[in-house]
Amino acid sequence: MNYMTVKEAGEKWGLGTRIVTLYCVEGRIPGALKKGNLWLIPADAARPADKRRKQAPPQKSLSSDLDEIIAATTVPMPGHNPDAILDAFTEERLYLQYESVLAYLRGEFQRAQACFRKTEGDDAARLRACPVAIAAAISMGDYQAYTEIDSYLKKCVEAHEGSSIAAFAELALATAAVSMIAPQMAPGWLQEGNFSALAPQAKPDALYLRAKYFHCLGQDELALAVAQSALALCAPERGITVPDLYLRVNCAVACYYLGRVAEARRWLLEAMRLALPHGFITPFAELVTALGGLVEQCLEQEFPDRYSAVIEQWKHTWKNWITFHNQFTNDHITLKLSLREYHIALLVARRVPYAKIAEQYGVSVGRLKNIVLEIYQKLFISGRNELARHVF
Repeated sequence: MNYMTVKEAGEKWGLGTRIVTLYCVEGRIPGALKKGNLWLIPADAARPADKRRKQAPPQKSLSSDLDEIIAATTVPMPGHNPDAILDAFTEERLYLQYESVLAYLRGEFQRAQACFRKTEGDDAARLRACPVAIAAAISMGDYQAYTEIDSYLKKCVEAHEGSSIAAFAELALATAAVSMIAPQMAPGWLQEGNFSALAPQAKPDALYLRAKYFHCLGQDELALAVAQSALALCAPERGITVPDLYLRVNCAVACYYLGRVAEARRWLLEAMRLALPHGFITPFAELVTALGGLVEQCLEQEFPDRYSAVIEQWKHTWKNWITFHNQFTNDHITLKLSLREYHIALLVARRVPYAKIAEQYGVSVGRLKNIVLEIYQKLFISGRNELARHVF
């Protein structure tokens, strides 16, 4: 190996001999040898970095940044005071995630959207905020806001195909698909139950959407099994998380459609006891139509002080949901059917007795039969089997 002296190294690197000697003594020049009073330095040695100069921090990849922000924002909110979670974060990007969740659960959809807009320029924070922002856009009937988020997510999927980034973007997109009863638009991995591409902390959200996916297909036994299995993995002392709350709601819906009304009531009340003391009314306003009076009964039974808030939110958002639903599904069956007709079609296709459907919608059995005939005429079909093929 060829060597150079301290003086030669100093001339090569533009340094004084004292500095080069110090580097040798500190062991910062690999391969440097001391012969008597002289240091011999490998001729191809690189100049050591100056510790006095501030080094730029290494750039995080989007994938690792997203994983970190997901992990940081799946901390349960304290059961006695969910708002206390905000005091745990000084970093704005994390604070905004919880602020948007709290706002959405309380029906403050504009505030939730404002939190989302503040994440612009921070892709990890923006991706993390997308599911709540989509839900808020649906509740406000803001189809333009949704399409902007939809476009952003699809670009992420295309740019990061096969990665955890793409999987989380698809998970956010599935929020709209299952909410709008369009299960065919859910990603293949969600339909198959393969969550291997997701960060571990994102899996409760995926299980919740998978339970909703099965409900969209009319497979309520599977929906209930997925939701119950997911809840069994959660420790009771965890506090409050959005997946835990909505999984209970899923259990209530599945039991109701399976005709197990008492069990549905138990699940619904359990979710209400977890949420309503803190003003979290949105999960129940979303259920008023689907559970045919059960929400109102449970509110009157245990939370009469929240009854007006839940029903008023339902009234304010119901038309928005109809508008959004019709735009979202412009190439789907509901292009020809109103949202009310589509819900009736789902029940008819599931072979729910006409008397029960008529009671739920407050019409006579005769009037219901006329509505069903109108649905058949609009779709150019003649019976339940053909209807099931359309809606499922």
